[in-house]
Amino acid sequence: MRERREHFGVYLAGLRRARGKSQRQMAALLCDASGTQSVTRTEISRWERGRRVPEVWLPWLAQLLAVPLQEIEQAAAYARGDESARLPGPAASLSALLPEGDPLRATGTVGRRIGATEILDLANRVHALRLADDVLSGGDLIDPTFRELRSALALYRESTFTEDTGRQLLAQIGELGQITGWVASDAGRLADAEHAYRLGLDAARQAGDAPLAGNLAGSLAYQWSNNGREREGAELAEAALRESGPAAPAVARALFSDRVAWAHTRAGKPDSAQAAMRALGEAHAALDEETDGQAPPWAYWVSREELKIMDARVFTELRRPLRAVPLLTDVLSRYDITHARELALYRSWLAVALADANEPEQAAAEAQRVIALAGELSSERTATRTRVVLERLQPFAVVPEVRSVLAEHRHLLHVWPLT
Repeated sequence: MRERREHFGVYLAGLRRARGKSQRQMAALLCDASGTQSVTRTEISRWERGRRVPEVWLPWLAQLLAVPLQEIEQAAAYARGDESARLPGPAASLSALLPEGDPLRATGTVGRRIGATEILDLANRVHALRLADDVLSGGDLIDPTFRELRSALALYRESTFTEDTGRQLLAQIGELGQITGWVASDAGRLADAEHAYRLGLDAARQAGDAPLAGNLAGSLAYQWSNNGREREGAELAEAALRESGPAAPAVARALFSDRVAWAHTRAGKPDSAQAAMRALGEAHAALDEETDGQAPPWAYWVSREELKIMDARVFTELRRPLRAVPLLTDVLSRYDITHARELALYRSWLAVALADANEPEQAAAEAQRVIALAGELSSERTATRTRVVLERLQPFAVVPEVRSVLAEHRHLLHVWPLT
């Protein structure tokens, strides 16, 4: 049921963005249309994150979003669990949109012949999605990534090509599986994300691209580590590093070691801290290597700055704020302001680290920045981190700055006893 409500939320958010309206603007329009003042931006956010279904508001939503009332009522019925209802458009689950059976199985028909031009065009579109993910959130990108993955699978199943072209096409499908999984996870669509990661992993292995396979397995491990499967996440992160092989580019090995560090940190076993610190050291050592090899395009964002961020996140999780705060403060002082999601996420760790360092006033100021950045993002990651920050501030509720933040934003928590 929850997954259906989340799918409905993605559908609703897509309609709103298609009309060029923010959540705050949509709330104001609903208030005007209904003659009440009972709809807030927060309520819109709850609908779009699948927390509630806006039952009584459906007629006004249909009017303001320019969709037939019957369509939006069917979507709401789907969210309520009606087995006969279907979610309209591309917000349906990924499994419902892909071919039945093995998506990588050829159809047996003789299609058009493709070559280097088609592969290059696809590679350019894949990289465009990566770059878009730097500045957009999962809810904004989920439709185009699903569409590109479906198109690439159709190209593979229905075209003819040489063996070499086939391997290149499979590699691009693998890369699309990774970015689709990442985007779906950010939108809160965890089942779709895992489906995409597994499909991409299969394609990467068939293409013989061990580093790409490692990237996909590591991406899935990261999702598991952050969503209640910490032990499995640590095991898969280690396996991803092994699968990539010793010949993997240095930047890829740095990324995979970072994921191992995070997975061990989240696992919370007696030796987790030592394993995490060892993996962080290996990540930095890999990036220090002199290499003439070209980094894979999917690792374009891995840098010394990003390694510092991961170091700081690990130190924060391990409750070592004196090491985390200087690193985060330094990197965030020059971080690209167009990357709003990452800024919100990284500032959330700074807020927690400041709270751990017994600096509640500064932590409250950072929490305000996190909430301001996350407010208009269609990202489940930032929504989750916002809740983490507010929960961490609760022991400091007697501090005026903290009390003010909690009083203003307590609705973002499921339960918050103001004392």
